[in-house]
Amino acid sequence: MTQDNSSSRFQANGLATLIGSLPVIDHREAFSLIFEHTPAIPLWPQLPSNPKEGMLSQFSEGMPGIVEEGDRTYFDIQTEAFAEEMLAYFEQYLAAVEDPSLLPESPFAVSRDRAQGLFALKDAVAGKAVAAVKGQMTGPFTLLTGLHDREGRAAYYEPTIREMVVKGLSLKAAWQVQVLAASQAPVILFIDEPALAGLGSSAFLSVSLDELGQELNEIIGAAQGAGGLVGVHVCANTDWEFLLSTSIDIVSFDAYGFFDKLVACKDALYAFLKRGGIIAWGIVPTSEKEYIERETAESLLARWEAQAAQLVGGVWDYKSLLQQTLITPSCGTGSLPLTHAKKVLALTRDLSKLLRDKYL
Repeated sequence: MTQDNSSSRFQANGLATLIGSLPVIDHREAFSLIFEHTPAIPLWPQLPSNPKEGMLSQFSEGMPGIVEEGDRTYFDIQTEAFAEEMLAYFEQYLAAVEDPSLLPESPFAVSRDRAQGLFALKDAVAGKAVAAVKGQMTGPFTLLTGLHDREGRAAYYEPTIREMVVKGLSLKAAWQVQVLAASQAPVILFIDEPALAGLGSSAFLSVSLDELGQELNEIIGAAQGAGGLVGVHVCANTDWEFLLSTSIDIVSFDAYGFFDKLVACKDALYAFLKRGGIIAWGIVPTSEKEYIERETAESLLARWEAQAAQLVGGVWDYKSLLQQTLITPSCGTGSLPLTHAKKVLALTRDLSKLLRDKYL
């Protein structure tokens, strides 16, 4: 499954990109906003107005035992057909691992009605020169802790479902990289893991970081093997030492609210940067409208410089840090009013330009 990795062809260089969702209902309008503000690294938009693009339903499609009733998604392994369906699923998994050309017609492909933007991105980038194209998917911990059975037990604690989800997501990641690679540009894939903010809390005391790391690395490795650069996005605080110890290429985080937490792991962050890792510096606020309203590209430039100053030293100066930095919003803008979302996009674009003009 191994191909030339996008990392050999991609340089971050302070370029701007977005995090997933946009508060519009039309993909044409979404791509208009994307190419106006982040033309170098366009992404496929997730539109929350489509209920099939929710974090659970979008990437659990095709998995045995997953039941959708109205707006509710849960798992049920007590049905008579489950064992047979699971066996068939793993047979298809093994076949697709052996021959990735089988992925488009397998249960590991995401259907057009659940990821319209992904399929539309191919046409949107046609004829355009881009530095990379970006996709995203729900991560295993978020899916497994968000998915429950009828009694409310999380799928993370059901070994059969857990293995199925990890294996399924690994091939959904490889399939998505395959689809995006049709653009002939380097491919970036973000794994969205908001649930990782709960690590260390009483709800997740029994979670083994070793096992979780192995599961994340299995999915990361599948996407990297298909030729993609892989990031993990967490929109709050988490165990950064743990996340930086995985095989991710990009760490994506809310630098507006949580930079102090990440920089507290300075040694791990330096080791990550030294091996070529990229920081997706989510410094443009999305969580509070008052923050969005008060910030300017210039104020965010000063904020980035103040944060970067905590990492400058030795082999690292502002230029070398920016070369391994992407500028992003702190999270998606799908839940914001459109006027605020547009300002977030404009701030992301303008801050990237200010930084690149000043340091590169």
